[in-house]
Amino acid sequence: MRASVQIADVSPRTALATLGKAPKPGKVPGMRWSKTFLAAPLREQFLPKPSLKRVALLSFWDDDAALDAYMFPAAFIEGWSARLEPLRVHGSWPGVDTDLTTARKVDYTGPAVVFTLGRLRISQGARFLRFSARAEKAVLGAPGCTWATGLGRPPFVATCSLWENSDAIAAYAFAPGAHCDAVDEGRRKAFHKQEAFIRFRPYATRGNLSGANSLAG
Repeated sequence: MRASVQIADVSPRTALATLGKAPKPGKVPGMRWSKTFLAAPLREQFLPKPSLKRVALLSFWDDDAALDAYMFPAAFIEGWSARLEPLRVHGSWPGVDTDLTTARKVDYTGPAVVFTLGRLRISQGARFLRFSARAEKAVLGAPGCTWATGLGRPPFVATCSLWENSDAIAAYAFAPGAHCDAVDEGRRKAFHKQEAFIRFRPYATRGNLSGANSLAG
């Protein structure tokens, strides 16, 4: 299994068109799952503020050959992209290998990318927003986090974050604080119909994002 992430700055018209023309895994050879999102800066306030000027495409693939053969939508040619090898998963998600380890520690010490993915229960939206806002605020100041963004396309919600190493991820994810509080609350009463937290090794990156929330390849 491989994953890819594309993030691009576009016009509002292009953003809306991109959301309406998402690739369909059943029609793309080797694509297991894919979803387009509007990006939203991580927040301290209750409500997220999605941008009509930044879009993201997350995809899961059989292998690099499938990735090589696919022609990504024109909107994503510019911007920033990465190819990813999965390291561990908590939860489950379409297209993720069922035998991928769930162990907290993995034999890898380099930079890492994390996806959090959820299919929100609409009835739990207010609870989710309240607890996720606190967790997102904690990410903004987390040591070792080099870049992060929220992603949304209701009922799907996600984040994509880049970290210096797995120790930095563990220090944020498992230490007492806002993230653990959100996890505990989700266990008490589920926020999502399905969710997954997936750590990846980035093995190829390209491009950059400009502006206040910049990102270099």
